[in-house]
Amino acid sequence: QVQLVESGGGLVQAGGSLRLSCAASGSSGRPFSSYIMGWFRQAPGKERQFVSSIVSGDASTVYTDSVKGRFTISRDNAKRTVYLQMNSLKPEDTAVYYCAARSIFSTAYDYWGQGTQVTVSS
Repeated sequence: QVQLVESGGGLVQAGGSLRLSCAASGSSGRPFSSYIMGWFRQAPGKERQFVSSIVSGDASTVYTDSVKGRFTISRDNAKRTVYLQMNSLKPEDTAVYYCAARSIFSTAYDYWGQGTQVTVSS
């Protein structure tokens, strides 16, 4: 089993920045570097939404359109940690942010963190 713990959420004014971290622990028999890591978010009354993901091998990244140019995902395999740098935050970015891990052999994310709240005030 892999446990994911997010941190770094908080309250910030519009235009500000936050950096989320997600630390992985435990063991699934596969190295952390083999997992595709993703960030999702869920705003009140809305469905969970994909935000970004990163592959380990070539560090290729994917972003949902609404965060392109403002958010940057990165990972440190030695620390088993994935980050989400969020700049130019907007009130509509307010949500609970979740970290998730997916094996390259899976079609869905296998492991999820408990989430961290991000609130952007106008």
